[in-house]
Amino acid sequence: MQSENIDPERVRPFLMEDLGSGDLTSDIVPVSMKANATVCTRESMILCGREWFAGVFRLLDESCEISWDFDDGDPVLPDSRICTVFGMARALLTGERTALNLLQTLCSTATVSRSFADAVAGTGTRVLDTRKTIPGLRIAQKYAVRLGGCTNHRVGLFDAILIKENHIFAAGSIQQAIDSARSIHPGVPIEVEVESIAELEQVLHTGAERILLDNFSLQQLRSAVEITNRRSQLEASGNVRLENVRKIAETGVDFISVGSLTKDVKAVDLSMNIDLVR
Repeated sequence: MQSENIDPERVRPFLMEDLGSGDLTSDIVPVSMKANATVCTRESMILCGREWFAGVFRLLDESCEISWDFDDGDPVLPDSRICTVFGMARALLTGERTALNLLQTLCSTATVSRSFADAVAGTGTRVLDTRKTIPGLRIAQKYAVRLGGCTNHRVGLFDAILIKENHIFAAGSIQQAIDSARSIHPGVPIEVEVESIAELEQVLHTGAERILLDNFSLQQLRSAVEITNRRSQLEASGNVRLENVRKIAETGVDFISVGSLTKDVKAVDLSMNIDLVR
């Protein structure tokens, strides 16, 4: 899969969080000195975030050269070299931590997503991400989810309607909530969260395009699939883990949303070794 093309300016806030008014330590390095760097992984992973990584160094040194050994989406074995970087020594030293932070986070998201996608392979069920993302990295993490083989849910509050318990309470009823949503935003697909089979049956009569089954047991999921009979798409959510995701998929639901794809990030273990060129 080809790398995502991004404007380097998108990584500036991450860099400035670390850089602030300047890198005091790297001031001891001669301005004209150049350096080579090698980035390696200590564990198996799916590569993701090449452009985010490169964007950090492009902001610091436009002439910086990066040579990649893998494409975004490629599986990488432990102790493999991922890329080499050549540029001004100060730029490499200053950007190292920010660039690695971004790369290891996005690699982690893609790697976990690949595990979930593999776990449900052949069932016809798709694993979705959620809005439980790291602040500032939502677009990047959703790219990583797709790269890993899973599917994006809505990006934010602006591109789809998901009516939950509190919305229903505020609107007065399930029917009133759906009627209001259709009146205010005609043509926008509607998803409704339910917590019981009784609520599912209420929503089915409204013609909602998708129904989110919140914390249903496996037996309840199977019953929901039978009752719905393809009149609406069904999405299972709640307490989904890699260990149980296939059993959930085998109930026949269309989607399974998994917050841990993006919120429970355990960064991939990467290292960057820098050799100064004198």
